[in-house]
Amino acid sequence: MADPTGEFFDELGRRGHEPLLEKATGTVRFDLRDGKTTDRWLVAITKGDLAVSRRNTRADCVVSTDKALFDGVASGKTNAMAALLRGAMGVEGDVRLLVAFQRLFPGPSRRRRGTARARRTE
Repeated sequence: MADPTGEFFDELGRRGHEPLLEKATGTVRFDLRDGKTTDRWLVAITKGDLAVSRRNTRADCVVSTDKALFDGVASGKTNAMAALLRGAMGVEGDVRLLVAFQRLFPGPSRRRRGTARARRTE
């Protein structure tokens, strides 16, 4: 079974540099609860340069949510900002980093967008 969250962070680590974040510097830690355990991912951003680790250390921005919900965000099935607004995700610290970072989350697949558009026009 694929792990969308692991794949998402592994891909970020392989990128090394992300032009969409060239104006951002800071650290974002994701605390993902799965039952009684918490998985942590730390993303260090330095003017677009990315470093990903599993360190449990202080961060400028900390995002907390269930692993299942974040799997949806990492696979493009769930919108991170919508989850934050409805209280399914918590954020502490520099929210501006999360706003910048959210550009890296995948969007809905073409097929899903087309389906939603078709329903709206009916």
